[in-house]
Amino acid sequence: MKRDPGAAHRPARRNFHRAALAVLAAPLVARAQGDATPNAAVYMYKGADRDARLLAEAKKQGKVVIYTSLNLKDSVPITEAFEKKTGIKTELWRASSEKVLQRGVTEARAGRFSPDVFETNGPEMEALYREKLLDEFWSPHFADLPEAAFPSHRHYVADRFNFFTIGYNTNLVKPEEVPNAYADLAKPQWAGRVGLEAGDVDWFGALVKSMGEEKGLAFFRALAANRPQIRTGHTLMAELLASGEIPLVADIYNHNVERLKVKSAPVEWKALDPTFGRPNAVGVARHAPHPHAGLVFADFMLSPEGQELIKKRHRVPSSRKVHTKLNDFPFRMIDPVITLDEDEKWEKLWAELFLKGQRPTKAKD
Repeated sequence: MKRDPGAAHRPARRNFHRAALAVLAAPLVARAQGDATPNAAVYMYKGADRDARLLAEAKKQGKVVIYTSLNLKDSVPITEAFEKKTGIKTELWRASSEKVLQRGVTEARAGRFSPDVFETNGPEMEALYREKLLDEFWSPHFADLPEAAFPSHRHYVADRFNFFTIGYNTNLVKPEEVPNAYADLAKPQWAGRVGLEAGDVDWFGALVKSMGEEKGLAFFRALAANRPQIRTGHTLMAELLASGEIPLVADIYNHNVERLKVKSAPVEWKALDPTFGRPNAVGVARHAPHPHAGLVFADFMLSPEGQELIKKRHRVPSSRKVHTKLNDFPFRMIDPVITLDEDEKWEKLWAELFLKGQRPTKAKD
């Protein structure tokens, strides 16, 4: 069963995460159950017969229930390939990352544990971990992943990345003009020629912290003085770049540029130091009703076969076994603490600098 309620109203990121954190801080009837790890023996088994044993039990369970924010045009081909390979049926519930978190937490509060697997954005996965809805697991494919794919607690792992790079229109920006450092964007020659995505507060916070707060904020004040063009939506930013309306975007997803390059658009991207990424991660549910099937699906998502499918969908796979120039540079992950615990601080600063004090709206892409 494939459902997509993602077109429904999406609440502002700040209000939603504050509500979610209030839930996390509240005493839950379900939390006592959540402290148990009934499937730990399944998830952490490393015996030589692991794969055969896991698949045999998964086929007995017959299906896997997946809660994801990956859009249906990308997630359905992946689940169809999984079904063909394993014979295990998939039940896919797709919504925005906030709604994936909201549904998981709400069901747990009611003592219902429906999903076997969560697959969504890093901050929401971190919130699910804090709510004790995920469990640590092991996969033989972990050896193929960079260290940045793992949080310290290892209760989820990145299966794909969104990287923030600069993107530029090659008809409007000469090769010798392409910035080599973020500081270049504040030079007078870029006045009114740089675009920023209106909701990228976590990228802003990560970059400021990496530069040192005083130096980082000084850079963004200089950038704000250069009158950047502000728009909402990463896909829209890439389209405006290709059309020439914006010559350069400072915080574009490099995979969106690549999607346009294959259509012969005059666009290119470049990774500056430091390059930050948002992880999108997969994790197995602590109280999964089909734990073996859930782990088989997580394995598939992290396997070279699953990662090639992610690459084929013009997204950035996390595995080093799958070659792509889209992650062939040094990078860091944005700390989810920026979104979950420090959001008010960074949103206020961002709004004052670039949005005339208005609350940022999270893009749907």
